[in-house]
Amino acid sequence: MPYLEIDNKKAYYSGNKNRKGIPLLFCHGSGGGHHHWHYQFKALPPPANPLAVDLPGHGRSEGAALDDISLYRDWIHRFSKALEIQNFILAGHSMGGAIALAYILQYPEEVRGLILVGTGARLRVLPAFLEELRQHNVPETMLEYLYAPDAPEELVNLGHREMENTDPAVYLADLTACDNFDIRENLHQIEVPGLIICGSEDRLTPVKYSRFLKEKLPQRRLEIIDGAGHMVMLEKPEAVNRAITQFVEEVLI
Repeated sequence: MPYLEIDNKKAYYSGNKNRKGIPLLFCHGSGGGHHHWHYQFKALPPPANPLAVDLPGHGRSEGAALDDISLYRDWIHRFSKALEIQNFILAGHSMGGAIALAYILQYPEEVRGLILVGTGARLRVLPAFLEELRQHNVPETMLEYLYAPDAPEELVNLGHREMENTDPAVYLADLTACDNFDIRENLHQIEVPGLIICGSEDRLTPVKYSRFLKEKLPQRRLEIIDGAGHMVMLEKPEAVNRAITQFVEEVLI
């Protein structure tokens, strides 16, 4: 299994950094892991070289979850340096999209393009969710916000088991980081090409968040995936992969 050592702790990632092609570094959302990009690894064709990381305290990576997007941003920076990838495309879902946006603002010379999935320039969290997590409980209704009403039952059940097996402290740290994130006034500084993907039924980061990103970011393209919820890359992987493949080809032109 591929591990790197970051801050004297093991950091897990999926993929082969030595495979030919342009590296796509995928960053998951709150409480998630590299497996949320399973269908991208399975089906994205060359020249894309997908790599997905488990953030600290998530999945197979050691350490503790962090409660500030800037801390995750700098951890990803140390990770990319240890991974020895350059001129890569940075992709993020939800909180991972916030990390990607913060990254490009801090390290603009290192990223060739952005893929932002179900995310926003500001990520407000329901106060009731945070309060329940402070009581060491994962809100039962949180799952309802992740998937579209017509999402496959098997997929929803997998999401339910994942939430049950995730420490509430991880969700609390991640969602606190999201709740404090706001770069709306800085988007004009981002110059690299961007692809924005959002499910039409996303309740956590509604389509209006993605439309705002499209208005403010240069060289941007918005793909609204019909019938998908917040976990759009799992719910509608074929549509997501088509959009990513087209974007990679455009970046390489």
